[in-house]
Amino acid sequence: MNAVKTFVIDTNVLIHRPDALLSFRDSEIVIPLWVLEELDKLKAYSDERGRNARHAVRFLDDALRRGRPSGGVKLDNGSVLFIALTYAKNSSIDFSTDSPDNKIILTAYDLQQKGKTVFFVSKDINARVKASSIGIRAVDYEKQKVPIDNLYSGYVEAELSAEACGTLRDTGTLSLQDEAVPPRLASWVFPNEFAVLRCKDEKDVLLARRRPDTKEFQLIARDEAVAGVSALNMQQRMAFDLLLDTGVELVTLVGKAGTGKTLMAIAAGLRMVIDDQKYSRVLVSRPVIPLGKDIGFLPGAKDEKLSHWMQPLFDNLDYILSVYKKPTLKTVDQLMASKYIELEAISHIRGRSLPGQYIIIDEAQNLTPHEIKTIVSRAGQGTKVVLTGDPFQIDSPYLDANSNGLSYLVDVFKGQKIFGHVTMQKSERSRLAELAAELL
Repeated sequence: MNAVKTFVIDTNVLIHRPDALLSFRDSEIVIPLWVLEELDKLKAYSDERGRNARHAVRFLDDALRRGRPSGGVKLDNGSVLFIALTYAKNSSIDFSTDSPDNKIILTAYDLQQKGKTVFFVSKDINARVKASSIGIRAVDYEKQKVPIDNLYSGYVEAELSAEACGTLRDTGTLSLQDEAVPPRLASWVFPNEFAVLRCKDEKDVLLARRRPDTKEFQLIARDEAVAGVSALNMQQRMAFDLLLDTGVELVTLVGKAGTGKTLMAIAAGLRMVIDDQKYSRVLVSRPVIPLGKDIGFLPGAKDEKLSHWMQPLFDNLDYILSVYKKPTLKTVDQLMASKYIELEAISHIRGRSLPGQYIIIDEAQNLTPHEIKTIVSRAGQGTKVVLTGDPFQIDSPYLDANSNGLSYLVDVFKGQKIFGHVTMQKSERSRLAELAAELL
């Protein structure tokens, strides 16, 4: 058996990450001809799939200029790129060759029959199952995947002595180097990470956050309502503390349905824009249609199209306006007309520069790591970006709780001084919503 690994790449891997070939070092990388045909069809789309298809084609074109693809082209990462033009036509495998997917799988089978150590790489679970059924080692594209069970929660829990709790209450701060602070707490708490501190021999529970620039905990006092919305549990207190801090430029809120992620993000944004005047406006966006379709498929102008997919945001705005007493802002239409808040499609954010704004990306779990990078990199000077979502409710066929952009962002940004995160556990929508999130 050949010692060099041969990776046969499916189309969806290149759509997920156009430069995915660079992840495979010192190997043989095979792109079946039918992958190029599928990229050719997808490149005409105006959504993220089309952009990634065009990016992937340009990447391949640039790589193949260095040599003849039939003989292999050396890449900078030590791998050799091949374009496969044939598949196992005379094999005993009774796959329909009308399907490009089957031709791609049969290409991998043909290479394996020739003695190569083949791995079929695909984001499509069904394609991996079909490949495995005929003896091909099929794997997911693992780059940028995060074990969701070990995802950073944004807070820790610990017990403090009564003396240390007294110091924190009286001064508002507590040094991580204080002898009363447990060693594991002092060593492993990230900047902007919270600590739920239970005071020994007391019923009192204190909430503190590590300052980003010093090795100190800062006491988080119970705050007043934010735009009429009050925190109902410890995680919501943490979320509001991050959302209202201009020094924390990137915030992620992860949690199941009903935990208040979107409601709190919008409420904090409106307060920071209307009351505190820290930002020029709130810009709210979400992936408009599952499976990547664009708003152009709906009739009407942009606002009319968006209204179909932004209804959950309107529901939150209706509630906020019912408790946020502003004489001139009694309806959603008045709020929108005031230019305090704007709704925008994800596809229209690309290419813009957005300074001085409070940006909220809802349902961010439906975005790839590449899409998340595109959006966050739009933030201009003085802009705050908030991403919310539930990694266990994903509509994209090629993403899961481990590979979506929101989970990846949380993992790579933890420890950064301008980043804060909270994993929210308790649903506050209703008892019915709580049971539905737990049982269904």
